[in-house]
Amino acid sequence: MAVIHMHILEGRNQEVKTRLIAEVTDAVSRTLQSSPDWILVMLHEISKDNTNAGGKTPGRGQNDE
Repeated sequence: MAVIHMHILEGRNQEVKTRLIAEVTDAVSRTLQSSPDWILVMLHEISKDNTNAGGKTPGRGQNDE
């Protein structure tokens, strides 16, 4: 079994998150030559207030992508 943890900033809609999980599952399945049933993707959403890049939080005028 492969367990993939992904950390992203909050704010994306469910459609985008579902597509991300599907694409990651497909890529890992192909690369490891494993059934998608044996791949677990865990998506962790982080509050923009709890992040920092370059000394500035993305929620304060910085690009959050």
